[in-house]
Amino acid sequence: MKEELEKLVVAGKIGRQHLDMLVELTSGGFCVHRSWGFGKITTLDTVFSRLTVDFQGKPGHSMDLSFAAESLKPIPVDHILARKASDLAGLRQMAALNHLDLIKLVIQSSGGRATIEQIQQVLVPEVITEDWKKWWEVAKRELKKDGHFLVPIKKSEPLVYQDEEITLDQRLLTDLRAAKGLKAKLIVTYEFIKNIPDISDKHGLAQEFVATLNADISSHQRTMSGLALEGIFARDEIRSTLELPAADGEVMDRDIWAQNPKSGQLLESLPAVKHRRALQSFRQSNPEEWSAVLLNALNSMSTKLCGECATLLIQEGGLASLKEQVARLISHHQASTELMLWLAKERSDAFADILGPEVFRAMMTAMERDQFNEKKSNRLRDFILDDQSLLVELIGSAELEVIKDLTRALQLSPCFDDMDKRSLLARIVKSYPAVQSLISGEHSKQDATLIVSWTSLERRRDEYADLVRKRIPANSKEIAIARSYGDLRENHEYKAAKETQKLLMRRKMELETDLVRARGTDFANPKIDVVGLGTTATITDLSNAQSEKLSIFGAWDSEPENGIISYLTPMAQGLLNRKVGEETEIELDGVKKRYRLEQIEVCEFRKPAEEVSKAVPQVSKEVSVGG
Repeated sequence: MKEELEKLVVAGKIGRQHLDMLVELTSGGFCVHRSWGFGKITTLDTVFSRLTVDFQGKPGHSMDLSFAAESLKPIPVDHILARKASDLAGLRQMAALNHLDLIKLVIQSSGGRATIEQIQQVLVPEVITEDWKKWWEVAKRELKKDGHFLVPIKKSEPLVYQDEEITLDQRLLTDLRAAKGLKAKLIVTYEFIKNIPDISDKHGLAQEFVATLNADISSHQRTMSGLALEGIFARDEIRSTLELPAADGEVMDRDIWAQNPKSGQLLESLPAVKHRRALQSFRQSNPEEWSAVLLNALNSMSTKLCGECATLLIQEGGLASLKEQVARLISHHQASTELMLWLAKERSDAFADILGPEVFRAMMTAMERDQFNEKKSNRLRDFILDDQSLLVELIGSAELEVIKDLTRALQLSPCFDDMDKRSLLARIVKSYPAVQSLISGEHSKQDATLIVSWTSLERRRDEYADLVRKRIPANSKEIAIARSYGDLRENHEYKAAKETQKLLMRRKMELETDLVRARGTDFANPKIDVVGLGTTATITDLSNAQSEKLSIFGAWDSEPENGIISYLTPMAQGLLNRKVGEETEIELDGVKKRYRLEQIEVCEFRKPAEEVSKAVPQVSKEVSVGG
């Protein structure tokens, strides 16, 4: 191939400066272009002085030889990209059987170092076709045991392959001695703890790690208490794993807690993964006061720490105290956005009796209070918007008037922009159509109105009040109690309470829809020239000449055995606005019959309006209820 190219140089078709590069390109057969990526050289045309290269997405691309020499970079046949093109099956077998050989190949192809992300980009999905994370976890354990690979602690740093073997013990010891400051030393310590099973001189290294940590813990215990406490946890984990005795004079976790009265701040200074361990430590160090301290600090904690505190309190029998504290903060509108975010995420049945519309009010108050701390307020606001069921669940047990007040508060709130408000209001309207008129400013159409007697209206009002003030709250407590019995899959009390909850909520929605449409009246002084509400009609069945009297009253008045029917029934609809002597055909239960109207009289309703007016003194003869 070189002879052919030299002839082209002699003929003046290519420059001599391009000869060596073209020889390397055509000999290896693989190249990389800075824009088109990896390519495989397929043909060399010496007549027209051109190369043909198959690039990914650009197959059969023809290039002038001089241009190819200047724009292409040759890669050897043992390069990972060349191997993927020529021996993909062999690489896949290597990935399955020899993890380290494959990683070594990638690192060497990348100039002796490559980050985890770069390795993944090269191997996935062509070589490693299944779960990369699982494959990498296995490979990483092997890398750390092998003395030729330097595995970085940070993912952003590259892996390095070196010919000289360094044992895991040597590497950890070197990293520990090179680390500056307690924070850096803790990173190496965690690496040591994870690799204890593979370390040769476990106890020898452990003694140096413990001694190093003790020195830094002692110097940090007052100036950086959180970091010192984290160091104590790491030191004690080494001792526990290797069953090493404690040394005299060591700083203990109880010493840190004793010198630091601001326990909440100390807990917050720790990484989130250490919160649970720190809380257990605090409880053991303060057996008498720990729960009261945590409850008092709850409102100043982050969402994650709130969750860990709540878990510990519940495990130690403090659920009632936790709920009392949260309920107090909510009722006083003092709850923080972080606490409200935790409750919104948690909202298990254990808290069913405190989850209600006041929680959403407290959320808006907290966001208004933190509107200049966007990081806090935005997290709660985003969760409210993203969780489609949160708002509906919180207002589900509220009375209609409370929901209306909450709707007005939402409309005026500065916490949400107009688009977000419309989204939240739409959720309310979907579950509670009765508030549509409040949002749109329109009143219900007349054909949606229900005309009802004061007696039936009062019954429905009483039922609604009993439902939202007694039965639904009682059910919420039943759910919380039943949930405490354990395994929900076999918890029949819990399942029964949840089914009851569905029925109660469905009935509540029905009553709200009806009450907002209801218009009360006493049916006084009806006209009797035609059949109307408050009249008694005498009719004759023309098929058998039998007569009967029917008194027509409100939508919820129905006593067929006493001749009282609702104006919404098919019979009443067939008689309304008819005059004496008129005939009408009415279909009942699928059978059509003809009736003749014989007489129209004024009917005295059995319960006078003045009796009901004692309970509803603000209404006169006819009022709008719930609108």
